[in-house]
Order: sequence, then structure tokens, then C-alpha cells
Amino acid sequence: MLELLPPLLDGAWLTVRITAVASLLAAALALAAGLARLSAWRPVRALAAVYVETFRGTSLLVQLFWLYFVLPLPPFSLELDAFTVAVLGLGLNIGAYGAEVVRSAIQAVPRSQIEASVALNMTPALRMRRIVLPQAALAMLPPWGNLMIELLKGTSLVSLITLGDLTFRASQLNAFTFRTVEIFTLVLVIYFLLAQAIALAVRAAERRLSRGIARRTA
Repeated sequence: MLELLPPLLDGAWLTVRITAVASLLAAALALAAGLARLSAWRPVRALAAVYVETFRGTSLLVQLFWLYFVLPLPPFSLELDAFTVAVLGLGLNIGAYGAEVVRSAIQAVPRSQIEASVALNMTPALRMRRIVLPQAALAMLPPWGNLMIELLKGTSLVSLITLGDLTFRASQLNAFTFRTVEIFTLVLVIYFLLAQAIALAVRAAERRLSRGIARRTA
């Protein structure tokens, strides 16, 4: 079984890279769209709502196919490499779900905290940075960890746009060796370990942020 590991680990490394870069994009999009959903300007709220509902309401697989196969055609004529499509598709999709996490976490911050910051004459930007976001971030972390694991699992679809990720390597190995049980058992274990690494990182971040907030309020 050990001889199966090198190609699978090679695919797993690509899976990790896609997950890491797409996670950064998803976090940025989620924060921007989540704040936009709370904007006082209706056009900004409407634009954010269109983005969120479009990417939550359609299949991730179709989104990847659209970016990879449709964008190069007229009238778009925009050709992206497979890695970029994978990162963009996963980031846009998970970012849409994350936007609702950001919005609900910000709305859950006690109103008294916001009123106190207004009484202290804080600017809206300072209020968001010093009061709202640190408290909202603690509420965001558990659901965001779930979304990152969903993103990791979603990377299995990028094999369908020619990327040699973990799932793609497993399919190749299975076609050549027919050792189906061993190959896909290893794949299950690798995905499980990667998901556990994400969960542990999120829990560590949650503990650290909790201690930071406790020190501020002490």
C-alpha cells in the first residue's frame, strides 16, 4: 500500500494549495459581501444580495464548468488556467455562504456595545475595527471552520477541469492498478486528516481570540 502514497500525496499537495488560496479569497469576499449586506445604501445591498444568492443557488460544479468552458467563448473570450478557475470558483462559492455568516455574526453583537462606542465618539470605521469585528469574529469562527472543510471537500470537483488533485490522482491510480479498496481508503484517510487539521486550527484560533477579548474587557 505504501507504494500508492507518493502520487496520492502529490495530488494532496495540490488540494492543500487550492484550499489555502481559495480560503483567502473566500474570506475576503465573505467579509466584503457581509458588510455590503448591512450597508445603508440600497444599491450596495442589492449587489451583494445578487452575488450571494447567485452562488448559493447554483451548483459549484456548474460554476466551475462555466468559468472553465464558457468564459473562453465569445462574447467573454477570457481564458483562465485550471488552477485559477479552481481557486476562483471555490472562493466565490464559499464566499457567498461566508457572507451570511459575517452578516449574522455582526448583527449578533450586543446593541449596547455599539451604543457605548457611539457615546465615546468613535468613528464608524474605528467602531467596526475595535468593537464590532473582534466580537463578531469569535461567533464567525465555528461556522467558518465548517465552510473551510466544505471547501476542502469541494476541491474533489476540480479533477473534472483537468487538475491533478487528490481525487484525480486516485482515479488515475485506480485505472492502472485496479486496487480500488486500498486507493480510496487512503484517499478517505487523507481527506479526513486534512479536515481535522482545519478543525484544530479553527479551535486554536477560537481559543486565542477568546483570550484576547477577555484581556480587553478585563
